[in-house]
Amino acid sequence: MADTHKWVYAFGDGSAEGHAGLRDLLGGKGANLAEMSNLGLPVPPGFTITTEVCTAFYDNNRQYPEGLEAQAEAALTKVGETVGARFGDAANPLLVSVRSGGRASMPGMMDTVLNLGLNDETVKGLAEKAGDERFAYDSYRRFIQMYSDVVMGLDHHSFEEILDIFKEENEYYLDTDLSAEDWKEVITRYKRLVEEELEEPFPQDVTAQLWGAIGAVFGSWQNVRAKTYRRLHNIPDSWGTAVNVQAMVFGNMGAKSATGVAFTRNPSTGEKLIYGEFLINAQGEDVVAGIRTPQSLTKAAREAGKETKPSMEEAMPEVYGELKAVFERLEAHYRDMQDIEFTVQEGKLWMLQTRNGKRTAKAAIRIAVDMVKEGLISEEEAVTRVDASSLDQLLHPTLDPDAPRNIVATGLPASPGAASGKIVFSSDEAADMKSHGEDVILVRIETSPEDIHGMHSAAGILTTRGGMTSHAAVVARGMGKPCVSGAGSLRIDYARETMSVMGDTFHKGDLITIDGSAGQIIKGAVPTRQPELSGDFAQLMEWADKIRKLTVRTNAETPHDAKTARKFGAEGIGLCRTEHMFFEDERILAVREMIVADDSAGRKKALDKILPMQRDDFRQLFEIMKGLPVTIRLLDPPLHEFLPHTEEEVEEVAAQAGLDPEKLKRRLGQLSEFNPMLGHRGCRLGVSHPEIYEMQARAIFEAALLAGEQTGAPVVPEVMVPLVATKNELDFLKPRIDAVAEAVMKEKGARFDYSVGTMIELPRAALQAGKIAETAEFFSFGTNDLTQTAFGISRDDAASFLNEYLTNGILEQDPFVSLDRDGVGELIAIAAERGRATRPGMKMGICGEHGGDPASIRFCADHGLDYVSCSPYRVPIARLAAAQAAVAQVERDA
Repeated sequence: MADTHKWVYAFGDGSAEGHAGLRDLLGGKGANLAEMSNLGLPVPPGFTITTEVCTAFYDNNRQYPEGLEAQAEAALTKVGETVGARFGDAANPLLVSVRSGGRASMPGMMDTVLNLGLNDETVKGLAEKAGDERFAYDSYRRFIQMYSDVVMGLDHHSFEEILDIFKEENEYYLDTDLSAEDWKEVITRYKRLVEEELEEPFPQDVTAQLWGAIGAVFGSWQNVRAKTYRRLHNIPDSWGTAVNVQAMVFGNMGAKSATGVAFTRNPSTGEKLIYGEFLINAQGEDVVAGIRTPQSLTKAAREAGKETKPSMEEAMPEVYGELKAVFERLEAHYRDMQDIEFTVQEGKLWMLQTRNGKRTAKAAIRIAVDMVKEGLISEEEAVTRVDASSLDQLLHPTLDPDAPRNIVATGLPASPGAASGKIVFSSDEAADMKSHGEDVILVRIETSPEDIHGMHSAAGILTTRGGMTSHAAVVARGMGKPCVSGAGSLRIDYARETMSVMGDTFHKGDLITIDGSAGQIIKGAVPTRQPELSGDFAQLMEWADKIRKLTVRTNAETPHDAKTARKFGAEGIGLCRTEHMFFEDERILAVREMIVADDSAGRKKALDKILPMQRDDFRQLFEIMKGLPVTIRLLDPPLHEFLPHTEEEVEEVAAQAGLDPEKLKRRLGQLSEFNPMLGHRGCRLGVSHPEIYEMQARAIFEAALLAGEQTGAPVVPEVMVPLVATKNELDFLKPRIDAVAEAVMKEKGARFDYSVGTMIELPRAALQAGKIAETAEFFSFGTNDLTQTAFGISRDDAASFLNEYLTNGILEQDPFVSLDRDGVGELIAIAAERGRATRPGMKMGICGEHGGDPASIRFCADHGLDYVSCSPYRVPIARLAAAQAAVAQVERDA
């Protein structure tokens, strides 16, 4: 029995078999082409081969499922009937484009073939039918170049070289200078190159061409750049891509034809202004490839950019009017800013693509807030429209507007923000220098998808070619990196590794600054200024705070961090690491003296020196937080971290402690451990040396009373005992902390509230949480150590092999970046459930690095935790992510 599964969905001619809701099956491009067809918009007819075929293709050793070829053939015949042409017909040929289209947009990462169906015979039919021989042969040479690159694996630069040589021989400057006869000669040279390199002629069988292109698109799902992009954007390999085969429409059929890319709002600023570019007598890849400099769509944009060539609004007013009406209709339909590709063929408008447009964080916030004001979306929807992680773009400095700038050149402001760094000319070098901790600016003539790893490593990107919709611009905006594109006055010499402009020559390693908001390239480094977090940002955060259930605290131990976090909206401190306060010069000596002391009396003498310093630290934090909760973790790391290492340091500590240096060296030998991270640290120190925790408890309680008097807001400190594995450890330490609290209250004649809890960071503690909760009054999950101890992986050493795990799909993401739900997450869920069974309503939160990761925050919301705690700069990210988690919960429960 034949396979009747539906692998192919047709669209166009005012109707479609699919719709926008079938995104997972048809991919984003296919679903939106179907949706535009159903809306009655002018979409060239075509068909989508589903993502299920991609999965089957890879599951069956790159074999297509049964029934696919027959369904594709029938759909192709229907496309030909709709446009009045036939695939492979010598007199009246149907030409098609073959494009990828995954569920998630991956701009430029996958392969496309245009003008497919041309060969030595059909090109004559196309010339006759179009009444333009030059156009037909221009299309044919484009097809040979693209097909040879994408399907046959010949580098497109080899073809560019042939074309450049031909233009030099004939003293031509532009591609449009070439006649039909010229293109025929270029085609002959192209075909000769294919035969020489591959020892086979360029394929003339149009059906073989079609399946070659379809196979190449499916094959490109696993190319290096696509895999890198998916890893960077957490797109699963299992999603696969769809393939869209669509009747060609031609923007290169003369002066009444054009092609363009547009956004319904400005993707950099969010302003409600049409933003885009077009080219007359061109095909789509000419606009995004940056080979020709495009023209503005609107008169206002042309005037603002001081361009001399007419805008589309002026050059093609009727078609522009139609296009503007389509933009308004699509934005209202999708209720989001759209990124649109279109072609005008001899005065007729065709829509080739619409998708939700990629935008900067600044633009995303403005668009979301404006759309609430316009009545298009609700406040709840607005908070889901901004990628929480992207707020990082807004929370970091911009160039100081008052600082002098030695501007050496300007280009297009392709992606906002600013960065300084050393010039590098290759992506491999950018990645290498970044791995050595250096900031770099990647300088390229134009970027291609192969540069994805270098763009990710660079602090900023600078190109001499390409417009605001070029590859560099789109990818940089998605990554939140500053980018200046189209800086045409720069001359780049890859061989010499130099960049020249107006008599100035810059070499690899020279320091420059780029301002992606102004399009400026500046000599040297320029000072920066902190961001302004008001206006639309404040409005969005207000909505987020109203919606979220989770409290957001910060990890902070310095007054500077605590003030920064308060400015960003932190609602307390979830983790104050007391050991970070021990490393300052005058303190480290006293700490070392304490560690090397032989007995309790010696330790107490040193601790008496540390007590006033710790008390003052805590007082400042309590005052900044003004009555908000503050969780202070007692000393956690192994003592070896504080030990003297150099001969000079040993002598200094020996003198302070009144010890013989040789005796001190023997003591240091006794303290050394093979694996200190699993050794004498955390509460184990408190058990061996209770006086350390008693001193810290006294400092906390005395500081709480002082801060309460100063601010008038009573402080309720939360004292956290780290690395507990058993209830007995807590039973040993908690009474000692309570005794210190009682003593301080008696001495000061004042009462205060406090709580003593623990950090769950060992699998045993998670499993024993029910018992531990009999003594502990709150839990804080230390997800950094819980991940280390659950996986048995050292966070400090994992980088050397984790990348192979990610590349080979053994792990989908780095467990230190985003919480491992299945293992570490299950331990948290068990501990939360068992802890609350013992102590109902027990306060719980997380304070590892995961506290600022949106996916991990969603996990915390789903499991009923009370708060997350993260680094100061991630507080706004956590606030927004917590609101998004709350919206998702409501939608799930509805």
